[in-house]
Amino acid sequence: MSLPTDPPLYFRLHVFICTNRRPDDNPRGSCAGSGSEALREHLKDAQKRLGLKDVRINSAGPVMVIYPEGIWYGFKTIADMDEILDTHIVKGGRVERLMLPPRS
Repeated sequence: MSLPTDPPLYFRLHVFICTNRRPDDNPRGSCAGSGSEALREHLKDAQKRLGLKDVRINSAGPVMVIYPEGIWYGFKTIADMDEILDTHIVKGGRVERLMLPPRS
């Protein structure tokens, strides 16, 4: 649920590309094993070449975005992630110290 104090949405569009990697012998395969990392790099290059200012590939990572609120967090440690999970996902609050400022 969005809160009145939540920042506006960051972008006109969000494009998510899975880059999950599983072991090469995993029968399910993985996105990274199917070339998604190269495709992500191509998307980043194309976004710059086309001048798409309101469609951006984030470089502030590691980051996570939680929908439907559109809240972006930057985190560095497992403790940070656990705080986000407990405060935001379980309790519906916000971890303001980890929220990314608009257009970071």
